[in-house]
Amino acid sequence: MKLLTGNDLATGDVTWWTGSGWSRHVEDAADVGADGEAIARAEEGARRVNVPYVIDAAATPDGPRPAHIKDRIRALGPTVRPDLTLKPADPQAGSWVI
Repeated sequence: MKLLTGNDLATGDVTWWTGSGWSRHVEDAADVGADGEAIARAEEGARRVNVPYVIDAAATPDGPRPAHIKDRIRALGPTVRPDLTLKPADPQAGSWVI
């Protein structure tokens, strides 16, 4: 199966083509088959999505599963946690910045 994915223009969120629009949930994604590139061009031209592209996926009982690990990670959603961001260098700990 082939899925069409891209990023929402306003938020940058990962989006998936549903057959009639875009969803933030990979479970809603529809198989675009051989029409994926044409749909991508039309949707990008209409400014509904940023940098859409076609990926390989497998149909599962829980919905489509992207074939490549990068796309599976994208499907999970944001992975940046504010509590895991780097803290400023601590001069007392001997940290320094060049």
